[in-house]
Amino acid sequence: MKLSFPWLALGLGLLVALVLAVSGAADPSGESALPLLTRLIMSEFAFFVTAIGAVQAIRAGLAQGFGPGVLLVAAGCGLLAVGFLWLGIVLWPGGFPVQAP
Repeated sequence: MKLSFPWLALGLGLLVALVLAVSGAADPSGESALPLLTRLIMSEFAFFVTAIGAVQAIRAGLAQGFGPGVLLVAAGCGLLAVGFLWLGIVLWPGGFPVQAP
């Protein structure tokens, strides 16, 4: 089983995370360069892509052994998927309240 999609998912997830971070998506004050619906769609899309990448990397690891590359891509995609899920819930009106420090 090839690891081309999980690596692509990891790169795309990092790119989307960078765009969302630069736009201020997780800013509790509500100021952002992108509209709310755009941020929600981006985080949902990135969640699905990175979650599928993590599942495929884990399946590849089970089939051919967990080497350093497989562990890196599985952990990276898994962490990004959890982060995008959290961001989507936080951004949703009425989701988890985030208090400013």
